[in-house]
Amino acid sequence: MTAVTLPREPGPPPPPERCSGPRTALLFRDAPLLLDCGQAASDVRVTYHTYGTPSEHAVLVLHALTGTSAVHEWWPDFLGEGRPLDPTREYIVCANVLGGCAGTSGPADLPQVNGGDAPLTLRDMARVGRALLEHLGVRRVSVIGASMGGMLAYAWLLECPDLVDRAVIIGAPARHSPWAIGLNTAARNAIRAAPGGEGLKVARQIAMLSYRSPESFARTQAGWGRCRPGTPDITTYLEYQGEKLAARFCERTYLALTAAMDRFQPTDAELRGIGVPVLAVGISSDVLYPPAEVRAGVGLLPRGHYRELESVHGHDAFLIDPGGLPGWVTDFLRAGRPA
Repeated sequence: MTAVTLPREPGPPPPPERCSGPRTALLFRDAPLLLDCGQAASDVRVTYHTYGTPSEHAVLVLHALTGTSAVHEWWPDFLGEGRPLDPTREYIVCANVLGGCAGTSGPADLPQVNGGDAPLTLRDMARVGRALLEHLGVRRVSVIGASMGGMLAYAWLLECPDLVDRAVIIGAPARHSPWAIGLNTAARNAIRAAPGGEGLKVARQIAMLSYRSPESFARTQAGWGRCRPGTPDITTYLEYQGEKLAARFCERTYLALTAAMDRFQPTDAELRGIGVPVLAVGISSDVLYPPAEVRAGVGLLPRGHYRELESVHGHDAFLIDPGGLPGWVTDFLRAGRPA
């Protein structure tokens, strides 16, 4: 397989964390990517950021459902000197997932199946990520992912066991429960019922309710009329979140990625075959992925470890209320690595 790096328009100066990106690699030029659905895709674009000095070992960051490869924008508390993702110590890579809408090939760029978008899998995304690492000269990785990125970390552990030496999985189960699938089904049905952006706004509102907790909203959105006279603050908050996502995201991507998460259902036997150390962190108030689910998934792994983040802010606590999480991640990622 050969790959090329495509030029991109100049952007703002890189942040102080030794950022290189966004860059776009063109992969699968000589031999196509065989998707799990049976279709073949060639000339797959992958847009990515790197931080630090290129090395044969990297820390691979896997982003959440509506995230991007720009880790410095959405996880600044974790990226930087002395932090869990330290570019002065490690080469850090984050790529936009296959099927996304931030530069990597999306549904419109991939083969159609029965007149519709190809059904993607998390394992498809891992195979594309592997090709990018080969392009960058990376031979081994430590993986860290939260939410969808955590589920994708499980896919990496299953699809690329020869590459991964350890993994951190934050706020993510090993497979979706009927509850999580139901929430995604409602969101996708909203998009299909009102295409053109309005349904995506409603899908985001459904998702936001699962990303926080009742106590979190009681603390932050209990008022009336702060943003619009006579309107509950939670209403204006959800409407704002819907508008914001619709302005930057693609509804076809939302359909493709949530369906890929629902489709990911590894067996207990597959999970028991994962041999590397894995740290999974549950969040005490997470209603999307309750901590018992996170604990149960990592409990099947021979070298799995579980910790629980205490927070009232639900699933999004890994972003807004990380508590002791940075220290846990730092200690785990650096175990066995030279100082």
